[in-house]
Amino acid sequence: MKSLQETISSQQARSESLSLALNGQKSNEDVIVALRNHNDCLKEVAENASQAISIINEKHKRYLDEIEAFKSNHSRELQEIKRISGELEESIAELEESQRKLVVLQLQRHGSVMDASGANAVNGGISTHKSSDKSMSWQDLKDAVDAAKTLAGNRLLELHQTQEDNLILSKELGDLEGQLKDEKYVLVSKPYMILNDKLQHLNAEIERYRGLVEVLQNDKDQLMQREKEISAKAESLDSVKQTIITYEKKIEELETQIQILFSEKNDLETKVEETLQDSGKKDFKNEIHVMAAALSNELGMMENQLSRSKDAASEALALREQAESLRSLVAKKIEEHKKISDKYNSQVIEIKSLKALVEELEQEKQELEFIADMTIADIEESETRARNQAEYLRSNLEEHSLELRVKAANEAEAACQQRLSFAEVELEELRTKVDASERDVVELKEAIRIKEAEGDAYISDIETVGQAYEDMQTQNQHLLQQLTDRDDFNIKLVSDSVKMKQACSSLLSDKLMLEKQLQQVNTSLESSKLKIARGEEQMKTCVAQAIKTSAENRHLTISLERIALELSNTDKELKWLRSSVGSSEKEYEQTQQKISELRALLEHERSERRRLEEQYEEVKNEVMELTSETEETTVRKLEDEIKECKGILKCGVCFDRPKEVVITKCFHLFCSLCIQRNLEIRHRKCPGCGTPFGQNDVREVKI
Repeated sequence: MKSLQETISSQQARSESLSLALNGQKSNEDVIVALRNHNDCLKEVAENASQAISIINEKHKRYLDEIEAFKSNHSRELQEIKRISGELEESIAELEESQRKLVVLQLQRHGSVMDASGANAVNGGISTHKSSDKSMSWQDLKDAVDAAKTLAGNRLLELHQTQEDNLILSKELGDLEGQLKDEKYVLVSKPYMILNDKLQHLNAEIERYRGLVEVLQNDKDQLMQREKEISAKAESLDSVKQTIITYEKKIEELETQIQILFSEKNDLETKVEETLQDSGKKDFKNEIHVMAAALSNELGMMENQLSRSKDAASEALALREQAESLRSLVAKKIEEHKKISDKYNSQVIEIKSLKALVEELEQEKQELEFIADMTIADIEESETRARNQAEYLRSNLEEHSLELRVKAANEAEAACQQRLSFAEVELEELRTKVDASERDVVELKEAIRIKEAEGDAYISDIETVGQAYEDMQTQNQHLLQQLTDRDDFNIKLVSDSVKMKQACSSLLSDKLMLEKQLQQVNTSLESSKLKIARGEEQMKTCVAQAIKTSAENRHLTISLERIALELSNTDKELKWLRSSVGSSEKEYEQTQQKISELRALLEHERSERRRLEEQYEEVKNEVMELTSETEETTVRKLEDEIKECKGILKCGVCFDRPKEVVITKCFHLFCSLCIQRNLEIRHRKCPGCGTPFGQNDVREVKI
C-alpha cells in the first residue's frame, strides 16, 4: 500500500507539471516532449502495478497453501483432542478408584489400630508415644488429601474462567467479522478514499485532454476553411491572369491598328495636299477638313482605349503582386496546417494511450477486488488460527491439570505407603507448577493481545481495499456514461450521414442545371466570337478598299465619302459587338464565379462527408477492438488462473506429482515420494523452509 501511495503522489506531481507546461506559454515541441514523458511515466506506473499484482498473487498462493495446511492440522488436532478427552475420562475414573481405595485403606488401618490398642490395654504393655505418632501421620494424610481437593477445585475454576474468556473472544471475533462484511465500513476507510481521489483526478485529466483535442479539431477545421478560401482565391487569380493576357493581346493589336491608321492618315494628308495644289476647289477642302476632324476624333478614341488598356495592365501587375503575396501566405498556412496535423496525430496517440490507461485501471479495479477477497480470507484464517490456538491452550491446560491430579494421587499413595515423608517436597513442586501455569496464562494473554493487533492491521488493510473498490465502482459508472454518450454520438452520425446524402443528391441536381446553363453560355460566347471575327474581316476589307481609293486620284471624293460611311457603320457595329462581348464576358465571369462557389461548396461537403465517414469507421473499429480485447483478456486470465491452480496442487520439489503428504511442524505439502527420500536421509529437513522433522510428523492428506 505504501508503494501504491508513493506512485499516486508521483503521478499527481507529474500531472501537475504537465498541466503547468500546457498552460504556460511554451512551444509545441516542449508540450509534445512533456506529453511523451507523461506517457512514459504512466507506462512505468502500469508496470509497477503489474509487478505488485504478481507479488500479491504469489502471496495469495502461499496463503492458500498455509490455509490448507492449517485445515489439515485443525482436523488432526480435533482428533487428538477427542483422544485426549477419552484418556482424561479414563484417568478421572482411575483417580476416583484410587481415592476409594485410599478411603478403604484408611478405614482398615484405623480398625487395626483400634484392635491393637485394646489388646495392648488388656496386656498392659502398649506405649502412648507410638499411638500419638500414628495419629499425627493420619492427620498429615488427611491434610494432603484436602490440599489435593482444593487444588483440583481451583484448577476447575481456572478452566471455567478460561472457557468464559474464550467465549468472549469468539463473540468479539464475530463482531469483527460483521464489521468487515459491512460495506459502509469499507466505504469510509482511508485507502478507499485515497483511490477514489486518484480516480477523480484521472477523470479530470482525461476531460482536460478531451477539451484540448476538441480545441485542436476546431483549429484544424478553421485551417481547412482557410485553405479552401485560399484555393478559391488562387483560382480567381488564375482567371484574372488569363483575362490580363487576353487584354494585353488586344492592346497589342490595337497599337498595331493605330500605327497603321497613323500611316494612312499621313498618306491621306499628303494626297490631299497634292490634290489641293492641283485643284483649288474650296468644297473639296471643306470635305477634307471634315474627314481630318473625323480621323482626329477616331484617333482620340483610340488613345482613350490605349489609356484604358494601360490602366488594365497596371491593375494586372498589381493583381500579380497580390497573387504572389497570397502564394506566400498559402505556403505559410500549409506549413501551419502540417504542424497542426502533427499535433493532432500526437493528441490522437495520447487519447489512445489514455484509453489503454482506463482499461488498465479497470484491470487494477478487478485485481483490488481480488485483493480484498484475499484479505478477508486472511482475516478469517487469522480468526481460525486464534481459535485453534485457544483450543490448543485449553487442551494444554486440561492436560496440565490432569497430570497434576495424577501426580497428586500417586504422591498421596506414596505418602500413604512411606508415611507422607515427602509431602512438603510435593507441596513445593505443586507451587512451582502453579507459578508455571500462571506464566502460561500471562503468555496466552499476550498472544491474544498480539492477535488483536493483527486483527486491527487487517481491518486497516480492508478499509484501504474497500476505498479502492468504491473508486472502481465510480469509475465503472463514469465509463458506462461514456459508452452511452458514444452510442448517442453514433446515432447522431448516422442521422447526419443521411442528411448529407440528401444534400449531396440536391447539389448534384443543381450541378447538372448549372452545367446546362454553362453550355448555353458557351454557345452564346462562340456565336459572339464569330461575329467579332466577321467584324474584323470587314474592317480589313474596308482598309483594303480605302487603300485602293487613295490610289485612285480621280474618284477620291466618292471613295472618301463611302469609306467615311463604311467606317461609321463599322464603328457602330464594333461598339455594339464590344458591348455585347463585354456583357457576355460579364455573364461568363458571373457564371464562373457561381460555378466556383458551387464547386467549393461541393468539395467542402464532400470533405465533411469523408471526415464523418472516417470518424464513424474509427469509432466502429475502436468498439470492435475493445470488445475483442476484453474477450481475449478474460480468456487469458481464466487460463492463467487454471494454470496457477494446477501449479498450486503440484509438488513444490518435483513439480510433477500432486501433493499427498503434510509435515505437521511447518505445515508444508509435498508428494509422498519426495518426503520418503528425505526420511531416508539422516538429516531430515523440510524442502520448503528447512525445519527438521521426524517420521511421526508426516501425515497423509487428500486434496
